[in-house]
Amino acid sequence: MLASSAEQWGYSRYWAAEHHDLENLSCASPELLLAHIGAKTNRIRLGTGALLLPHYSPLKVAESFRLLAALYPGRMDLGIGRAPGGSAHASMALSGNFLQNVADMPKKMRALIKLLNDRYVYEEQLVQARPFPQIQPDLWMLGTNSKSAGFAAEYGTGYVFGQFMSERDGAEVLKTYRESFQPSALLDKPRMMVAIGVICAGTEQEAEHLLRAAKLPGPERSGQGDQEVRGESQNRLVYGTPEQVRERLALIADAYECDEFLVFTPVQDYQKRLDSYRMLASCCLGDHI
Repeated sequence: MLASSAEQWGYSRYWAAEHHDLENLSCASPELLLAHIGAKTNRIRLGTGALLLPHYSPLKVAESFRLLAALYPGRMDLGIGRAPGGSAHASMALSGNFLQNVADMPKKMRALIKLLNDRYVYEEQLVQARPFPQIQPDLWMLGTNSKSAGFAAEYGTGYVFGQFMSERDGAEVLKTYRESFQPSALLDKPRMMVAIGVICAGTEQEAEHLLRAAKLPGPERSGQGDQEVRGESQNRLVYGTPEQVRERLALIADAYECDEFLVFTPVQDYQKRLDSYRMLASCCLGDHI
């Protein structure tokens, strides 16, 4: 419902995250979910925020997303992440030694890029990820620190900074990406998004009420009072009336020099969550989201 509504309201993307054995999070296979959503929508771009590459074979990832790109031409984004996506035991059950898999991430990224460019060779034999869609999926790297920004810059991919779950200075991280970016066959200049929490409501008081009930990702905090929540929101989440949210997002866009926002709304009540996205669209679409 959210994806089809977002398409009607004019949003340009719908991305799904990957999680394993986490309460209240049920998207263990975002590529399957996106295949379903693609059949229910017409134009909105579909992507992963993120698919966790350390768990998987680059060939399998390239094949899956080329198939999706063939089914939904010009609509696929492949967002890659390095996180485990669940507990240590869930990660080991999924793919074994996760720390070793993370250490292999540079090799996997290079293989994935070569597969998307039909240049991957295994034991001196060309291996291709089929099918061959007319329009390739766009490749993005997601992260919450300068290391992930460095990966994206080195491999010439787009970069999404996860401000909603990071205490890092987004402007500094994105500057690292811009200044270190190396053009590639995938992308000739830096391309950036900031993933940020947003809560829109009819009044500022209602937005504050929804904020207090929200479950924000990131480091656990005990005894968190209203004032602490408001302070945290200055960095990771924007809330208020649509006009207040638009003003705050415009300031962040200027400070971060970002191209686009990827919006996350941690409102527990589903109808109020939909209302937040609808109000945001009513005043902010065309302004980076």
